Amino acid sequence: EVQLMESGGGSVQSGGSLRLSCAVSGLTYDNYCMGWFRQAPGDEREGVAVINGDGLTTYADSVKGRFTISQDRSKNTLYLQMTALRPDDAATYYCGADLGYTCRYYVGKGGTTYEYNNHGPGTQVTVSS
Repeated sequence: EVQLMESGGGSVQSGGSLRLSCAVSGLTYDNYCMGWFRQAPGDEREGVAVINGDGLTTYADSVKGRFTISQDRSKNTLYLQMTALRPDDAATYYCGADLGYTCRYYVGKGGTTYEYNNHGPGTQVTVSS
């Protein structure tokens, strides 16, 4: 069973930075997709970044150049470094993981975007202007 737990959320001012962490357990295969998605009240879910077992990353246009996803496989931890935060980045952030190869489909919004079968309870990020 894959289990995930996010941490690192909080409140920052516009332009600030935060690093989210996700402790992952039970991920026993190498062909996986792990990533971050977010959802604000009343908004559509958005996949913001994903990484695969080879370290290949994909980002949503809304965060490209500002967010960096990374993993430390020795610590079974996934990270999301967020910089230049804006008020529209405020949301609950979730980490997710699934077996798979077509990881880019976990990024974006809309009905064609994949949803993770396994994800954590989320961590809140607030950005004040």
